[in-house]
Amino acid sequence: MTTPAIICVAITGSVPTKADNPAVPITIAEQVESTHAAFEAGASIAHCHVRDHDGTPTSDPERFARLKEGIERHCPGMIVQLSTGGRSGAGRTRGAMLPLRPDMASLSVGSNNFPTRVYENPPDLVDWLAGEMKAYGVIPEIEAFDLSHIYQARRLRDRGLLPAKPYVQFVMGVRNAMPADRRVFDFYVETLKTLFGPEAQWCAAGIGRHQIELNHWAAAAGGHLRTGLEDNIRLDRETLAPSNAALVSIAAEIVHSHGRRVATVEEAREQLGLTLVGA
Repeated sequence: MTTPAIICVAITGSVPTKADNPAVPITIAEQVESTHAAFEAGASIAHCHVRDHDGTPTSDPERFARLKEGIERHCPGMIVQLSTGGRSGAGRTRGAMLPLRPDMASLSVGSNNFPTRVYENPPDLVDWLAGEMKAYGVIPEIEAFDLSHIYQARRLRDRGLLPAKPYVQFVMGVRNAMPADRRVFDFYVETLKTLFGPEAQWCAAGIGRHQIELNHWAAAAGGHLRTGLEDNIRLDRETLAPSNAALVSIAAEIVHSHGRRVATVEEAREQLGLTLVGA
């Protein structure tokens, strides 16, 4: 358990609004400021979505470019991970920001149910997104909403569309998708190591009240942690989270409680095979 734990902060997402929690950053300026505070609290990856002026999710590459530039200026070395998620666009518009060459981008490799809709990720689109990431030197973060998605990642790897050691995130607690179940979580970890080797890098994300629970599971099992207002807007049932930085601070405390330390941006980049800052 000596591997430093990477903390990813999902700063905005496509769903939470200021009506849900006034701390949710919507404008580019708000997102940069919120990310900087989370960076100072220990986050080394920023998982980013962008919104239109009215708060509607979008895949607009110009907005992504401004956000990426702001984070790189104010959070030196922080890993910028842009979302290609399906709530922000349709078809290949979901990958319109990949020519910006962010450090990383999310990649959902299969379809599943969401609370009120089907999250569609057809194989031809997945192949295209993976190919674009490879062409632009972007490290994919595989979003596993279901056990089959881990096996799909292996098939994509075998076809040369993913790196030899893909970075996989288990997403648990989405209503109508995979619940936050410890037995399932343990099997996810075991399956990933069976398919990609014992040194495979992985992260876990818990939605809503499951965020802290998954932070503990991941820290205890040697994985990396995701937190942030995209996934969870509360500290507890009665208390709204005051910021992304507050959630990152909780994640950092959880890391320490399991006898580990929080990865620096340099350590995070080294673990994920990204160019070290200044190299």
